[in-house]
Amino acid sequence: MSITLYGIKACDTMKKARTWLEEQGVSYSFHDYKASAIDRANLEKWCAEHGWETVLNRAGTTFRKLDDAQKADLDQDKAIALMLAQPSMIKRPVLDLGKRTLVGFKPDAYAAVFK
Repeated sequence: MSITLYGIKACDTMKKARTWLEEQGVSYSFHDYKASAIDRANLEKWCAEHGWETVLNRAGTTFRKLDDAQKADLDQDKAIALMLAQPSMIKRPVLDLGKRTLVGFKPDAYAAVFK
């Protein structure tokens, strides 16, 4: 199984996910979407699987700094456009397992996948 971990290198949650995977001996490739961007196809796939409301990180400072007009009337297309323009708005990490993805890091969810 080819596993890709998407996120931002300096994020604390990303560090926890990477440490967990490494401690479990899970090999993965890392895609830093702040350094290497992210494509629309992946965002559309993640939104179809989890809903754009889950994929868009509204708790982060990047989203909170948007003006009210940018935050108004959000839908999937507008959310994807925001995430493409500023990948910091994508919830982290996204663990791509091939047939499905996990969004966010919860040790129990990771353990269930790799038991």
